[in-house]
Amino acid sequence: MDRSAADMTDVEARSLGHVLRGGLAGLNAVRAARCLVAVATLLLILVTLDPFPDLRSENFATVVSGRMALTYIAFGLLAVVAVLFVAVTDAPAVKSLLTPLHLCLIGWLLINIAFSENRGVSFQRFVLAASVTSLAVLLPLLPPTQRSFNLCLGGAALALLVLCYLGVFLAPQYSIHTAFDITEPQLAGDWRGSFGHKNVASPVMTVLVYVGIYLCGVGSFMMGPAIAVLAGIFLIFTGGKTSSVLCLAIYALASLVYVTRGLWLKRIICFVPLIAMNLLTVGSVLSPALGAMTRLLPLDPTFTGRSAIWEFALAAVAEKPIIGHGYAAFWDDLTERQTAQGAEWATSAAHSHNSYLDLAVTIGLPGLLLVILVFVLAPLGNFQSAQAHNRSRALAKLFLTVWLFGLYYGATETFLLDRQSPIWFMFTVAAAGLHFLARFQCAGQVEPEH
Repeated sequence: MDRSAADMTDVEARSLGHVLRGGLAGLNAVRAARCLVAVATLLLILVTLDPFPDLRSENFATVVSGRMALTYIAFGLLAVVAVLFVAVTDAPAVKSLLTPLHLCLIGWLLINIAFSENRGVSFQRFVLAASVTSLAVLLPLLPPTQRSFNLCLGGAALALLVLCYLGVFLAPQYSIHTAFDITEPQLAGDWRGSFGHKNVASPVMTVLVYVGIYLCGVGSFMMGPAIAVLAGIFLIFTGGKTSSVLCLAIYALASLVYVTRGLWLKRIICFVPLIAMNLLTVGSVLSPALGAMTRLLPLDPTFTGRSAIWEFALAAVAEKPIIGHGYAAFWDDLTERQTAQGAEWATSAAHSHNSYLDLAVTIGLPGLLLVILVFVLAPLGNFQSAQAHNRSRALAKLFLTVWLFGLYYGATETFLLDRQSPIWFMFTVAAAGLHFLARFQCAGQVEPEH
């Protein structure tokens, strides 16, 4: 986004054809290339190089892993191109990222990799995470205007939705969970679209609902409603309970934060329910009192067996509370680890089903603290600053909503620092967007209230 140009205006209420023609007319070759990189990045992270995996095949995991080299190359090249583009025109924005806190987090990750239980795996996966995260951070800077940013975001969202719906209607065996899936046949009937699991499809659709609402708010009365409705319907059919419940709840919470003036009150609204949510989940296996409270709630007190995984993960944290077991290197082979009797199956888990707990396991408590400071506390302060300076309020609300959704979704699933996870990518885009909005002017005229 151009943080100084006065041509950053909202998408006006007009036909999609006029919007596209107007957007293309105002772009030169370099600007078009920047938009192309932005769209390619969004499609690579959302669609991936291996869409519609066949979960009925015993070799599907081998097929996906066999294409990882191409994934590394694609993300690496896009990251290099993105850095070159923004370094020329947005050097002040890039330099604003070099804060002591950010450098401390990167430094700690490097130290953690050096002491990892599997240094090679940690380093290899960190390279991919660094490329994906760099692209996410730079994505708000790539499109030259807010209008082009909206078109890139909306165009990629529509492309993904069309692809997912085509999969459901034309090739349901590749886009809907079936009873013949090698793993989790009990999910039969749940839509997953081009993704490998409904638990990836459902949070992505939630984010697309927010994108559609945002585009409606800035005057895109064709693209916005189409995205919001299509994503909302798909979300329902994924059967993703967590995402479905959080979708409207988080939007309501973000709207409350948006109209709240004081930063401390904003913090209370955002973080008190989040802390309570973590206490009633992971905390329930630590404290008998919290466990008793959880059992009074109208839900499964074991959270579909996740309590055994949390106990196992907490024991792993106790083993190495400072340095951790190594970035992305703990959950690959757990067969030799000890578990409580009757909970041996927990060693087959792919992650701890809680982003904050997972970070404590892999990068240690100091690493968890740094991630909380950078990705949990700082973005709200940035939103407050952007709001105080009246900078692109609709866009700020979109970033706030996606960021809040990520915080709460992380209490039940693992995605923070998770390499090419689309939720990690969009969460990072939101956090970076709030960082830039807090420091740079990016709206030439006042946006409508929400």
